[in-house]
Amino acid sequence: MEQQKTVVIGVSGGVAVYKALDVISRLRKANINVHVIMTKAATEFVTPLSFQSLSQNMVIHNMFEEPRAWEIQHISLAKKADLMLIAPATANIMGKVANGIADDMLSTTIMATKAPVMFAPAMNTNMYNNPIVQENMRKLKAYGYDFIEPASGRLACGDVGDGKLADTELIAERVISALYEPKDLKGLKVLVTAGPTISAIDPVRFITNRSTGKMGYAIAEEARDRGAEVVLVTGPSSLKPPFGVKVVPVNTNEEMLNAVLQEYDSCDIVIKSAAVADYKAKNYSEEKIKKGSGDLVLEFTRDSDILKTLGDRKKNQVLIGFAAESNEVLQNAKGKLSKKNLDYIVANDITSKDAGFASDSNKVTIISNKGEITSLDSMSKRLVGQKIFDLVLKHNND
Repeated sequence: MEQQKTVVIGVSGGVAVYKALDVISRLRKANINVHVIMTKAATEFVTPLSFQSLSQNMVIHNMFEEPRAWEIQHISLAKKADLMLIAPATANIMGKVANGIADDMLSTTIMATKAPVMFAPAMNTNMYNNPIVQENMRKLKAYGYDFIEPASGRLACGDVGDGKLADTELIAERVISALYEPKDLKGLKVLVTAGPTISAIDPVRFITNRSTGKMGYAIAEEARDRGAEVVLVTGPSSLKPPFGVKVVPVNTNEEMLNAVLQEYDSCDIVIKSAAVADYKAKNYSEEKIKKGSGDLVLEFTRDSDILKTLGDRKKNQVLIGFAAESNEVLQNAKGKLSKKNLDYIVANDITSKDAGFASDSNKVTIISNKGEITSLDSMSKRLVGQKIFDLVLKHNND
């Protein structure tokens, strides 16, 4: 059983203190153990009891409070932490750490820990842009501290600009990603394609398919969390672009081909999970096609085969394709694997109730170019991505 991770959250004094409660809630739902240290100023905005209730651990807010156990508290928490998050991080706490000042429980714990430390700044936009604050942030980054950059928007004081605490969902995602193990893709570049492509018929109409992009986005997030540099080339999708990933939006088959070829030579692993249109309208109408009295007949012509193009140009890349089939799934997938010079093909039956385009789960069979077949039960698309990388790395290390 995987050992539970521990995050120590440092809460410094600012109007955004209440948002740290939501971060704690999200981390607890992800089964992460949370300890909280509050500065004296932070307790003026929200009581320690609120943080204690959500974290389910005693909150430390007084450096000279008598310890409940025989341990030096800031050293104890510094050792327990797998990661420290400072949210909100004020100009004051960043200035202290940047200049080696440790005069309260939070600053001393930050100084004492060997765990990664993330700062999520939040303050007035003029304070944030002050050259002293910016210089302190540069110093901290140079020392190896990580930052979750603030958002831009209307601040509590009424000003509009940078300095708004980053979205709490993003903060929690960044923490969970940093804690994710293993980091066995570090140093590798992974290219993923996702979603559908479209083929325009006229300025109003186009043809496309039912792909949502869920499978490709899940694969990209898995690669990112395992330490890879990730490029996601995506057709139109309503999904939120994942953080920490280079996202290249495209519409057509041609645009996807060009975007992929720009990155291809520098990639180590390429996973083509996009549902690319095989045909495009033979004659595009520059004007909207008017409704007539009879039937409308459209002609279509073959479009580029992106996966075959990549297979023909393959050098050292591990190339993985997807085969979404409705009949003779394995037979069709094996043919595609050979014809397109792939290392692996991931086959799934799109007629299955527990798989398919809009589903959050998938049930796939992974076939290697050596004839090895791995059948997976229905599972989340994120877990499918995990299994794909596990298989690729295992075979590469054998």
